[in-house]
Amino acid sequence: MNWELLLWLLELCALLLLVVQLLRFLRADGDLTLLWAEWQGRRPEWELTDMVVWVTGASSGIGEELAYQLSKLGVSLVLSARRVHELERVKRRCLENGNLKEKDILVLPLDLTDTGSHEVATEAVLQEFGRIDILVNNGGISQRSLCMDTSLDVYRKLIELNYLGTVSLTKCVLPHMIERKQGKIVTVNSILGIISAPLSTGYCASKHALRGFFNGLRTELAAYPGIIVSNICPGPVQSNIVENSLAGEVTKTIANNGDQSHKMATSRCVRLMLISMANDLKEVWISQQPFLLVTYLWQYMPTWAWWITSKMGKKRIENFKSGVDADSSYFKIFKTKRD
Repeated sequence: MNWELLLWLLELCALLLLVVQLLRFLRADGDLTLLWAEWQGRRPEWELTDMVVWVTGASSGIGEELAYQLSKLGVSLVLSARRVHELERVKRRCLENGNLKEKDILVLPLDLTDTGSHEVATEAVLQEFGRIDILVNNGGISQRSLCMDTSLDVYRKLIELNYLGTVSLTKCVLPHMIERKQGKIVTVNSILGIISAPLSTGYCASKHALRGFFNGLRTELAAYPGIIVSNICPGPVQSNIVENSLAGEVTKTIANNGDQSHKMATSRCVRLMLISMANDLKEVWISQQPFLLVTYLWQYMPTWAWWITSKMGKKRIENFKSGVDADSSYFKIFKTKRD
């Protein structure tokens, strides 16, 4: 009888543990490996100090917040984007809020589509700091338009900027890392580099291409275990990426990004990115529910994922046509059910 009672208690504990883990997953904002690293892994404050970090797309959004958080870790920063005045603004705030001095930050204007300038830019960084420890490929642009309403020029620009520009800069920095046999190449991809969604066909294509390229590059660098290639895949984050998204023509952008309050705070996304960098994680998913769950389904249960995505896709198009944020209803429905 005692053995039967003990077995029953063990089964009950296992069931309770399963329920607790399920509830934790429903509130998770990152994949399980990343959250474990946040709990038990190495701290960015220990691992990233004194490194030279080059951040593209540093004038706004994730790149801007990354610059602020890195500045508090005592790194040397290279800030790149096209808008010099915005980079100078970010630099001033880094100096005000961080632990850096003027000599620790280099503002380096860069156009990712001007691939001919990437070698010169790389040499400028090496001349200034002597090395590049971490390259953060964050520059890029998004899209909000239906395929039939989108010109081929939009698709061409998305590939040239998001994919080819990133590949070009990486190829310029890589020989330096190979020579030193160490370095980190961190690419801010997207959940849409794993799954796909309507209104973003060109953006999805560019991000899928990036994931394939860097996964392939990682295998080529197997002989250099000190060079870490990481894919960071955020879901919807509070930023101006939607506002700056391309519409049906290259000359048109969305202009109105709608209510962003339901999305993940940029500061939280960047903190998880830093944890990923400190722990040398090869790929991380950073997203609130329900997109995190959908990503897991795409990875492990693609048939179900196709069915769910088709249902969600219809609502996404409806939201877009009605002038609200395309993803807003998903968060509200999930939050209501969770609460």
